[in-house]
Amino acid sequence: MNKKKVLAISGSTKRSSINRSLIEAIINLSAERLDISVYEGIANLPQFNPDNDGDDVASEVADFRQQLNNADGVIICTPEYAHGVPGSLKNAIDWTVSSSEFSHKPTLLITASTEGKWAHKALLETLRVIEAENIDKLHLLIQFAKTKISPEGKINDEITLTEVKRLIAALIQTIEDRAADQI
Repeated sequence: MNKKKVLAISGSTKRSSINRSLIEAIINLSAERLDISVYEGIANLPQFNPDNDGDDVASEVADFRQQLNNADGVIICTPEYAHGVPGSLKNAIDWTVSSSEFSHKPTLLITASTEGKWAHKALLETLRVIEAENIDKLHLLIQFAKTKISPEGKINDEITLTEVKRLIAALIQTIEDRAADQI
């Protein structure tokens, strides 16, 4: 069985973030079916400017777009900052609007934060607008995330673990369905 290639993006630029720990947990839970690479350049993307979004974009933007193009699917794990989407994540997504890397790309969104509902709602809407595949079924809000995910990358809340496993299976199914539709 070929493993599906997935690009994981943390909306937090903090190395020891709970969202990075959640990505590690997902990598461990899906190791048999998914080959997940973590995008490390979110903090290095230049500020989005439509005037600079042409054929000759910054190398960091071109690399990000290429990593998205090479992936069968995307996982986004993000906190909420001041009731909003982290600026670095929104900036990264903005760089894909005109080039359409998310269009019909199976995408899983998990907002793991203290509250999270405002950023989660905003990101869902953004991902719908840019046509992320199956986003209405591939999302989860984990509130009070620090009580449910360890810094070592273990989900220690059974309900959250069950939901994350369900979402991993749904992402894999969406990727497989998408691949079958392209044959």
